[in-house]
Amino acid sequence: MKPSTHPLWLAGFRPFFVLACLSGLSLPVLWTLMLNGVMAPPKTSFSMIQWHAHEMFFAFGWAILGGFLLTATKNWVQVRGYHGKSLMFLVAAWTFERAGMCFEGSWPPLLFRISNNLFLVSIGAMLVWTLVRNRKHDSYRDNYFFLLIIPAFLVAKNLMLSPDTMQIGWSMAIALFRMAFLVMLERTLSQFMNSVFQVTILRNAVLDTAIKVLGLILVCESLFPAPLSGWIELLLAILLTGRFIFWKPQLAMQRLDIGIMYLGYIAIISQLLIDVLGKFAHPALVGSVSVHMFTFGAMGLIIPAMVIRISKGHTGRKVAFDSADKMALWIMMLAFAFRLIAPQLYPQAYGAWMTLAATCWFACFSLLAWRCFPFLWQARVDGKEH
Repeated sequence: MKPSTHPLWLAGFRPFFVLACLSGLSLPVLWTLMLNGVMAPPKTSFSMIQWHAHEMFFAFGWAILGGFLLTATKNWVQVRGYHGKSLMFLVAAWTFERAGMCFEGSWPPLLFRISNNLFLVSIGAMLVWTLVRNRKHDSYRDNYFFLLIIPAFLVAKNLMLSPDTMQIGWSMAIALFRMAFLVMLERTLSQFMNSVFQVTILRNAVLDTAIKVLGLILVCESLFPAPLSGWIELLLAILLTGRFIFWKPQLAMQRLDIGIMYLGYIAIISQLLIDVLGKFAHPALVGSVSVHMFTFGAMGLIIPAMVIRISKGHTGRKVAFDSADKMALWIMMLAFAFRLIAPQLYPQAYGAWMTLAATCWFACFSLLAWRCFPFLWQARVDGKEH
């Protein structure tokens, strides 16, 4: 068997979910060790905070988003999708970027710039080409939002690594991932609620489009006057809350695998409201609550459930969450409590709460790796190729 024909390289979610689990279990732990002085930071000209933020968004975050989009786009437009050597190249580019982020200080500037942009330029071009070339067969008319936000990620990542523009890049990255989650949630939760509970949740074209347009505008919110961006965030939070009420949360919360995605939706609303309060009232909160409300709340709660569901469903297995799968979700909810709730109640133990949160990330993604790697490594059990 040629390496490129191994089951790992048959669909985009397979290698990238492996990378996501590996980075998810390691990056928060490495950050905590660096912060506590146990481990030396990477040899770079940018700060530890820049390294941490960049890697959580563009190593972990884009391993998940890349794997999801490589798999979803081929289904949306009914094509085979990238596989084999194309995926091997993308994984190599992702790995090359990780090396550059660790050793930038000792690399020639040009080599670092190549390493830092090769993966996102390549996967972005491949995804955009898939959607544009096959647009006549596209199942979703609003995929033009992805055509806008995918290139914008490249701007955000380069801004994040400059000390003068880090906050702009940070803000853009959160807004872009928020956009991706908003589009994904309205599609997937409609399907899940229908298949599990046989109910239809509210889908109004005008409301859905308004939500996504506001989300797109907020990609540039750091360039707006604070009051203006605050009012836009508040309006988006109100629309999301109004829609959520009609999405039958009382039913969704009866199932952990769906309910945790609803909690992630609530975290998106909460992050917007916390940001609004920061612009108008300046509440005394401990830690960077707004950012971590999104990374621990939206990304942390939604992604593990996505990994389990896609790893099982797209390898021909029944999508059922067993006790180990549910344990991973509970552990991530505990991480959320340690990182966001506990510091507000007992700020004197802030360092300990961060360590416990990082430990929970390690435990959650280690458990996911143990559960899902065999599925990702083996051929589909239903006899289909991919």
